Amino acid sequence: MVERQSNDPDLDAIFGALAHPTRRALIEQLAGGPESVGDLAEPHDMSLAAVSKHLQVLEDAGLIEVEQDGRVRRCHLDARPLSDAFGWLTRYRVFWEDRFDALADHLEDEDQ
Repeated sequence: MVERQSNDPDLDAIFGALAHPTRRALIEQLAGGPESVGDLAEPHDMSLAAVSKHLQVLEDAGLIEVEQDGRVRRCHLDARPLSDAFGWLTRYRVFWEDRFDALADHLEDEDQ
């Protein structure tokens, strides 16, 4: 069994957070800059409590930071976990590209 280092990203939490379309939409909103929870909730057809639960999942995955600004909770995107997830995906993209190149070479050799 592989032991996870304390500074390793929690890819399960990151991909789990990204698995829901509302959370992906919230991340897209935050890519434009920090927003209050109320502003984030406005375009979604759900209660403020439901949006807050989605934001908690994103925060637990390290994708956002939430700070209290008086009575307003302001959310900021933290893209570092997205970079970790992208790095993991890239390793497998390279793997599959190599496999497809090998298959193409094999098929070309059979045709000759």
